[in-house]
Amino acid sequence: MIAQIVTGAVETTQPDQAISFWNLVMAGGPLMIPIVICSIIAIYIFVERLLTVNRANVSSDSFMGKIKELVVRGDINGAKILCAQYDTPVARMIEKGVSRIGSPLKNIEASIENVGKIEVFRLEKNLSVLATIAGAAPMIGFLGTVIGMVSAFIAIAQEEGSVSPKLLADGIYTAMVTTVAGLIVGIIAYLGYNFLVTRVSKVIHRMEYSSIEFIDLLQEPR
Repeated sequence: MIAQIVTGAVETTQPDQAISFWNLVMAGGPLMIPIVICSIIAIYIFVERLLTVNRANVSSDSFMGKIKELVVRGDINGAKILCAQYDTPVARMIEKGVSRIGSPLKNIEASIENVGKIEVFRLEKNLSVLATIAGAAPMIGFLGTVIGMVSAFIAIAQEEGSVSPKLLADGIYTAMVTTVAGLIVGIIAYLGYNFLVTRVSKVIHRMEYSSIEFIDLLQEPR
């Protein structure tokens, strides 16, 4: 008997029609389009940059050990060939330094530093776009909410007599959809941006350490 009463109460409290995810997205209005576009761009940039940074973050310990051996033996061509076999920022920096061996040390340092700046620019490519999406997506969502609330109140003002609670509720939840979507996209983009910045910082630190190690190698007495 108790089970029947509980079951009946649950059934009476269930909504007549469930609202699907797609219906919520469509209820958000035209401003859901830029939010969806921002989400696609953010995902693409995150995946593409993550793959690029992972390729650049290969350990350079064994590579630098081989470079030291070749430079000490005077095998400059062998060192160049070895650098060409590695598709990493460290390898390209060291390759430029090896090609300048015989020049003044300041010139070698300057050439390595210039290559390093180019590699850092490549690593940080499109990160600013990801940061912009992290800030712009919630703002677009808030704009959609404000527009939706204005539309809801206009509809309420045009109603004659008592205002239906359902009319007010429909307008409010429709307006809030864009805020929820914008916040989700913004949070994901923000977390992805900070994660990539941390990974890029590790690669830059490795580049700086390898360049200092190479310069110290050239200064060792032979």
